[in-house]
Amino acid sequence: MKPAIGDKQRAVFCVLGAILIALLCAPVVAQEITVAAASDLQFALREIAQNYEHKTGNHVRLTFGSSGALAAQIQNGAPFDAFFSADVKYPEMLVKNGAADGKTLVRYARGILVVWVSAGGVQGPLQLWIEPLRSESVEKIAIANPTHAPYGRAAVEALRKADLYERVAGKLVTGENVSQAAQFAESGNAQVALLPLSLASVAALKEKGRYIRVPENLYAPIVQAAVVTKQARNATAAQGFLRFVVHEGIVTLRKYGFEAQELNPPPVVQP
Repeated sequence: MKPAIGDKQRAVFCVLGAILIALLCAPVVAQEITVAAASDLQFALREIAQNYEHKTGNHVRLTFGSSGALAAQIQNGAPFDAFFSADVKYPEMLVKNGAADGKTLVRYARGILVVWVSAGGVQGPLQLWIEPLRSESVEKIAIANPTHAPYGRAAVEALRKADLYERVAGKLVTGENVSQAAQFAESGNAQVALLPLSLASVAALKEKGRYIRVPENLYAPIVQAAVVTKQARNATAAQGFLRFVVHEGIVTLRKYGFEAQELNPPPVVQP
């Protein structure tokens, strides 16, 4: 015959049961991660972040700017959990300098450079990317700052390789990042702009002009990469967001004109 459960044991079971029920019924606390991202991602990453928030309940706070400027902020202690760069060199630099976790570095996309032309900028079919750049009717050509914006650097490289840089240097207007260069184009302050496909293909610019791709042999590949920072307040959630972008966000990245990047594990950059 089994011994009867005593009052003390019954009380212990009741307490444990109450604790278990409380744990099971407790609401999941949403987490917030802060992400610094290159300006060419402003449309694609916003959409991906919305999908991530809907799936996980976590919130993503995005800050956009030029890759070089954001990397400098992170190096100086800016409280970002993750960094999405338009150039893999900046995350690699942060890893080497001890400001980012090299084990989390991932190449997530490859960017494409295009020449955007306003509707009234150049008449006739747009068959060669150099046509609008050589046109005498074009007064202003917008690019991002090549000092810290990867697409600006790619634009200057392409212009030099095509022997066009000296010819158009006096027409160049420089935005702090590609977003500002796109604003110059959208506002009419520049008739031509060298921009990422991810910005030239959105409605605001498609309605006001057209674009043509710059031959990719004229500039170094724009390999885009992301990394979790060493000062991340929520490194686990930040890594989860990186995985989400690389896997579930790839369709959205392609929609906005990014090329898929080979996802074989890259060499780990040691700090």
